[in-house]
Amino acid sequence: MNTGAQQPIVVNILTGFLGAGKTTLLNALLSRPDFSDAAVIINEFGSIGLDHLLVETIEDDTLLLQSGCICCTIRGDLKQAILSLFEKRQSGRIGPFSRLIIETTGLADPAPIVATLTADLMLKYHFSMGNIVTVVEVPNGRHNIGTYTESARQVAVADRLVITKSDIAGPEATQELISAISIMNPTASIEISDPSNAAASLILTEDIHDLTARPADVRRWIAAERYHDHAHTTVQNVNMHGAIRSVSVTTHNPISWPRFSTWLSLLVNRHGEKLLRVKGIIAVEGHSTPVVIHGVQHLIHKPVHLSEWPDGAKGCVLVFITDGDIGDIARSFSAFVEAAPDAGSEISSSRSHS
Repeated sequence: MNTGAQQPIVVNILTGFLGAGKTTLLNALLSRPDFSDAAVIINEFGSIGLDHLLVETIEDDTLLLQSGCICCTIRGDLKQAILSLFEKRQSGRIGPFSRLIIETTGLADPAPIVATLTADLMLKYHFSMGNIVTVVEVPNGRHNIGTYTESARQVAVADRLVITKSDIAGPEATQELISAISIMNPTASIEISDPSNAAASLILTEDIHDLTARPADVRRWIAAERYHDHAHTTVQNVNMHGAIRSVSVTTHNPISWPRFSTWLSLLVNRHGEKLLRVKGIIAVEGHSTPVVIHGVQHLIHKPVHLSEWPDGAKGCVLVFITDGDIGDIARSFSAFVEAAPDAGSEISSSRSHS
């Protein structure tokens, strides 16, 4: 009998504002064999349009699709929907699945979903966060982001941004949208949707959060923040798009882990609701290789140790995406973290709670 612990099921969140095209994208992806071991949870109020993919109804709202993917709808609490699906898997009423995709409504803020998955003891034992994928359409994307808070927050918390409907809007409008969302969220990768592409399934199956396997992503968002060559200076850059701000802090100095983790915990506890996204690569005193941190609102994930520094990126680069002004982060960082060095610090998991 195999007594080894089961690998956690990876959860991807697929979000996007009303009419962005996330359902069209999802339908195209679900028809692929890549998703034969996936499960999908959708909102029952959405028009999912899965008739052409339907094979049979297993029970209640659980459907089996031609690709082998399992699909169900949310009738109430998300936690209960996920646990119900997991219980059916364990009891053999549905086939095993190794990935769960949650498609949100167009007006959803993804951050509470992340909090549910990562803070609940029952869920985080069986599931682990993959990517937050946000779909943004070219024709109305900039208007929606500027008009609706939900749309702006969906862009701000994303790991990957997928551009849709570029074929009906033209290259100029597409580039304008890409420029706008790059300012809002410089840490996210941006791709133009093409479900016919053989690599399209990577939109949901290649996990950006696994930064130990994806150092190129670290290099990309560091480059996006225009890393500054100031040997002993903490620098803050602020980019604004409406209420959403992208704030970067850079310094070449190695920092004390105890001071940094305390400072970050205080920042998250005070501004968690406004602190939509945190990403950073830091040089820690006493360590020759970097540490990557990332989080969403009140949750800071376990630090990730990289085996080497990405090219041209030694020092500290921190990126904060905020909903509104939370003060001079660089000044706070300099006063608290860089105030006095501590040698030989050890790095441990840092989790912040409200």
